[in-house]
Amino acid sequence: MIKRTLKQTFTLLNVDHVKLGSKWNYKNVISPYFRIYYIDAGAGEIRDASAKIILEPGFLYIIPSFTLCDLVCTHYLSQYFVQFFEESSDGISLFENNRSILKVKATEIDILNFERLLEINPGRGINGSDNPRVYEKNTFYKAYQDLNNRQSMSTFTETHGILLQLVSRFLTQDAFKYNDTQQVPAKILNAISHIQLNLHRDLSVAVLAKRANLHADYFSRLFLQHTGERPVKYIQEKRIERAQYLMVTTQMTFTEIATQTGFENVFYFSKIFKQITGISPGNYKKQMDMVGF
Repeated sequence: MIKRTLKQTFTLLNVDHVKLGSKWNYKNVISPYFRIYYIDAGAGEIRDASAKIILEPGFLYIIPSFTLCDLVCTHYLSQYFVQFFEESSDGISLFENNRSILKVKATEIDILNFERLLEINPGRGINGSDNPRVYEKNTFYKAYQDLNNRQSMSTFTETHGILLQLVSRFLTQDAFKYNDTQQVPAKILNAISHIQLNLHRDLSVAVLAKRANLHADYFSRLFLQHTGERPVKYIQEKRIERAQYLMVTTQMTFTEIATQTGFENVFYFSKIFKQITGISPGNYKKQMDMVGF
């Protein structure tokens, strides 16, 4: 008998139905949460590092967390949207290998799901602004947590169920690259899980190899074979993702964030941050503060 369990859970941040104009034009948006759009009228664009995706009526779109993109509307765009956080028991995102924008044809059930989310979660818009740099700040994240904690168990469970249904629409073979963990050695899976949950600790190749009871060179080759990246690069990318999350959702200093994400000092943190994102931590923070964070 095949046994499969879903390690990820999703919690609601915002849901709304909005009509947008040419002011919906934002560059270099990167968020620690997921977005799903259903377009019911008008047109727009999402641009990521590899492609320009046209937003058109009758389709669903997902932007995974930590996906850098531009949001553009030239004239008019009407959309349902939902924003939500992903949590995982092993720290590994369901979209670990799918950090790009995906598009699928919407169904009648998708539309009903959005309408039901709005019905059972009133007042969960983004405070009258469609600018991510306005609504992405710590006070809003705290408010979302308080609202979820006050939900009845029935509403909380139904909301999670609808989010699972919407996410599932993008898990088709055509759109989604699924990493079959059954073919990944247990020692590599354990190393990935250990990395995700211990970003603040010493994660040298020597330490990871010793945990796996493997020679460091062999461990590194095996990790590359099954993840596509060397351990050091993989660890750096995960640390910077975590740093971006902390920069958006907390008031921590760069020094505190560097410590929390396992960098030996703030200078090395800044160097790796710019190397991976193409922008310094200071400029990234300025972008987030641009509209009075």
